[in-house]
Amino acid sequence: MSVKRYIKGAIIGLTILAISMTSIPAMAASSSGTDRFAMAYIYFGTPSKYVQAVDSTKGSLDMVSPSYFDLNSDGSLKLTEAVDPNFVAEMHKRGIKVVPFLSNHWDRELGKKALSNRAALTKQVAQAIEKYNLDGVNVDIENVTEKERDAYTDLVRRLREAIPAHKEVSTAVAANPEGWTTGWHGSYNNAALAKVSDYLMIMSYDESYQGGAPGPVAGLPWVEKTIKQALKTVPSEKIVLGIPFYGRYWSADGRYKGLGIQNHLVEQLIQDYNGKVSYDSTQQSAKATFTIKASDKKPVIHGVTLSAGQYTVWYENEASIKAKLQLVNKYNLKGAGNWSLNEESGNTWDYYKTWLNGTLFYDTIGHWAKDQIEFVFHEKWMTGVANGQFAPNQSLTRAQAASVLMRIQDRNAPDQAEQVSFKDVPANHWAWNDIQAAQAAGYITGFADGSFRPNQAVTREQLAVMLARTLKLDTEHAIGSTAFKDVPTTRWSSASIKALAQQGVLDGYGDGTFRPTRAVTRAEMAAVLQSAESLLR
Repeated sequence: MSVKRYIKGAIIGLTILAISMTSIPAMAASSSGTDRFAMAYIYFGTPSKYVQAVDSTKGSLDMVSPSYFDLNSDGSLKLTEAVDPNFVAEMHKRGIKVVPFLSNHWDRELGKKALSNRAALTKQVAQAIEKYNLDGVNVDIENVTEKERDAYTDLVRRLREAIPAHKEVSTAVAANPEGWTTGWHGSYNNAALAKVSDYLMIMSYDESYQGGAPGPVAGLPWVEKTIKQALKTVPSEKIVLGIPFYGRYWSADGRYKGLGIQNHLVEQLIQDYNGKVSYDSTQQSAKATFTIKASDKKPVIHGVTLSAGQYTVWYENEASIKAKLQLVNKYNLKGAGNWSLNEESGNTWDYYKTWLNGTLFYDTIGHWAKDQIEFVFHEKWMTGVANGQFAPNQSLTRAQAASVLMRIQDRNAPDQAEQVSFKDVPANHWAWNDIQAAQAAGYITGFADGSFRPNQAVTREQLAVMLARTLKLDTEHAIGSTAFKDVPTTRWSSASIKALAQQGVLDGYGDGTFRPTRAVTRAEMAAVLQSAESLLR
């Protein structure tokens, strides 16, 4: 993405039909069974701290694309002062490729010069890649027109022929949900570019833009329509979805109209100026409003000092980024990229790789137990109830409890001699194996009438007893009475509750109660399992 387009550029806004997040299922990882591709552009920040910025991604990236390849006025290659062999070497030590982006920074005439000079430019790029031990080139020439379409494709073709096959040649292309064939959108022949590129990085951002009306930078309906349009001519395995790590802000007095702002600075402004945040469930995008008083310290954003007044910011938060990552899985795309590293909010890399690989659930976004749910899913102790759904607030059933207990113990169905026939658990029941194994191990039993009641909710005290048995805790010698006023020592579950409370696995409520007969939710089960992690290892 050109930084000039980021700060000054404008594209046509779109209004399209909205969709609900419930239409986005969590899918399996890539069809090959390997992790999906993840790349990040690097433009902002201090080059001496680029290694630190990459390390903060916690192993999420396969490739970084720094701004090393610019253009001279005659269209020849201009190497930026930021070219750093030490950075390249450090990335290679980490198994990360370094593929600079070749950019005209939204300068149309400069882009046209480059395309006219493509034979010489190709040689220069190939030589620079060889000299600096780089891993290819990402072509990011923007704001030329349909008149340059064939020349654009020819430049990429030449680069692919000149650069060794094991190195990358990729192309950044415009988001084009309507299939425009004129203007700067028309400069990209996606079908032809895909044939000579390793992949197309779709710049699916700037739905709302500088100079336009306030709105999302990348609303989910707009992004999804962009993907669908691209898939008409490009195989899914050659599409990388671009995700913005920035937002845009508008002032009420009209002085500022859609200027770019880093995601992490949005969160800082919200904190500093007592801002309010809302989430548009249709657009799956975050919006913040705040007021800077005349007496307040004035923030500086990309060199612009904001004046006093009311502001609206549309930006990307955890929920909106996760929604886009799920689109990558829904359409089985190659992976995701972002503009740009150093603009993300603080917790982005805590979830990015996991969600990119289609493993979690849209109904845990913003939930109090989302971290615990992600933990137990990663440990393979709990799974979802359907595609994209964990149902965190649903009661945990006895069948689900049996299944969880067997996962944490990694046990299979017992021998036939140990099997018990429950009248309400037929052999084709989804949890039959786990129920059989759990009862054989003595973790959970049936009822006197010969039933198991697989769909009955598990209570807090029942869970305590099950876990105490599973963890083989010494409940007979648990010291003292429980700390809960509603669990007397005479209660059948008292010893188990006491033992687990002493281990820090179970806790009560603020009023000193345990509420033993209260049903356990699936989210609560996840939290309990995380608390018991050290005992389960």
